[in-house]
Amino acid sequence: MTWAASGRIPQVTQVVRQTTRDLRRHNRAALLSSLYLRGPVSRLELVAESGLSAATVTNVVSELIADGVVAEAGSVESDGGRPRTLLAVRPGFGHVVGVDVGETHVEVGLFDCALGTLGTVRHPLVGTRLDPDEVAGLVRTGIAEVLEGGEPDAVFGVGIGVPGAVRDGGIVHAPTLGWRGVAFADLIHPHIAAPLHLDNRARTLGQVEAWRGAGRGAERAIVALLGVGVGAAVATAGPSHPDITTSEWGHTVVKAAGAACRCGSHGCLEAYVGTEAVVRHYADRVGEQPVIGDESDNELARIVEEARADGPAADVLAETGEYLGIGIANLINLLSPDRVVLSGSAGAIMGEAILPAVRDAVGRHALDYLAGRTEVVLGSLGPDAVALGAATLPIAQLLANGGRTG
Repeated sequence: MTWAASGRIPQVTQVVRQTTRDLRRHNRAALLSSLYLRGPVSRLELVAESGLSAATVTNVVSELIADGVVAEAGSVESDGGRPRTLLAVRPGFGHVVGVDVGETHVEVGLFDCALGTLGTVRHPLVGTRLDPDEVAGLVRTGIAEVLEGGEPDAVFGVGIGVPGAVRDGGIVHAPTLGWRGVAFADLIHPHIAAPLHLDNRARTLGQVEAWRGAGRGAERAIVALLGVGVGAAVATAGPSHPDITTSEWGHTVVKAAGAACRCGSHGCLEAYVGTEAVVRHYADRVGEQPVIGDESDNELARIVEEARADGPAADVLAETGEYLGIGIANLINLLSPDRVVLSGSAGAIMGEAILPAVRDAVGRHALDYLAGRTEVVLGSLGPDAVALGAATLPIAQLLANGGRTG
């Protein structure tokens, strides 16, 4: 019996073709990820960073340019030679939608492929036990609003960040919303044409701060999501892109038998540094009813403005900075990051006002040799950072697919 008659040659050929195709896909994904996260860069820089041959890089880049994913983006002088052409991902290659499902609002943003903002809408949420169907309805409405008058076919993905854990392809466990095992993806997916991605909103925020924000370039960055809820993501530098993990940092105890927390415990960090917690502490000091819900951000901004002068507002922010510094010191002692980023809506509103107090508390509560190598900085992406983070979910899939949306 011949090899051909036995059928082995076709099998071997198929394996070789599959291996070659996988290798090309891997090379496209690796180079596109490098371009996206580091760009603009030159072909020579891609060769040095990837370890691939100059011929391979040239061929893959040519493919990406022909597919419209990558474009030339100017040039830079080189030492003693011709100027080097820079390459970058084309913002106009496609659009993505990012959705932030917070405890007090649903925010939806439309972004280009380079995460430039094209439009945002925001809808308030009322109550603490939110009906999943109503929240899904606001998400669908928001998506329709940001796409109105545009080109829906240009959207290659929708990312949604939720305040809880996501399991089994879209099952959400969010105790702060009263959700346990909610099939949230099923409430959205039938109503949109683009692929849908769900993840924890702290993780998506950590991803975008590591990609585009104040966490970029760090070996290990902790990104603190400061909002009504409090969370943390750890972004650790990887060979192609940062690895992101999350923790329930907001429910670590910073004061025994302290203030009541939404989780049912007492003394949690969230009960001292969350948006509504700060607003409540201020209201208690001045004998007023707290402004909570979607208006709590505006009230927090007013408190920050009032804190420019001595008085209850300044005292509350000083206390907030102290507790936040204690929480960050615990993270530094546990994880030894080189950078901690204060992000999220509350971070954008009060971060600058409390940063000196936070740094002072970190210096007193973290181990000297660890605190000395950790910088505490403000997020750089503004109050819409969580929606922007959600938009990284379809972008990450695009990178993993080597720029192919199908």
